[in-house]
Amino acid sequence: MQPGTQRARQARADELMRVADRVLAWERAPAGSHIDITLLSAAAMRRANRRATGRRGLTDVIAYALPQPDGRMVGDVYICPTAAAAAAGARNGVTLNDELVRLAVHGTLHVLGYDHPEGPGRTRSRMWQLQERYVTRLLR
Repeated sequence: MQPGTQRARQARADELMRVADRVLAWERAPAGSHIDITLLSAAAMRRANRRATGRRGLTDVIAYALPQPDGRMVGDVYICPTAAAAAAGARNGVTLNDELVRLAVHGTLHVLGYDHPEGPGRTRSRMWQLQERYVTRLLR
């Protein structure tokens, strides 16, 4: 990978960590809570998905919560820009940046303990509604 590409990927991850920080603040997470966001290639995300869920194939986001004994929430969110680009392309008017913000919010909410059902009820869940409200705020 070219050095400029790595710097650009890190800069994008840093921007998405600021998104996560905003969500932590809006959710009134305990002081000192923190989420690290890492952008993974499609191959790396497939491997991570297999290890995390036992499922084969590409996924867009994986989140790990590491609650601390003092109440702080610490977590890791892995996002695949390749999968995000495919999802953005499938929805009219959604940019890659929009989708990356959505995934950062989504992963952060998972770290905070929110969940959603699989299937058609997913977009009607409390988590999804909250996610879309935060995405709208962030993309204004």
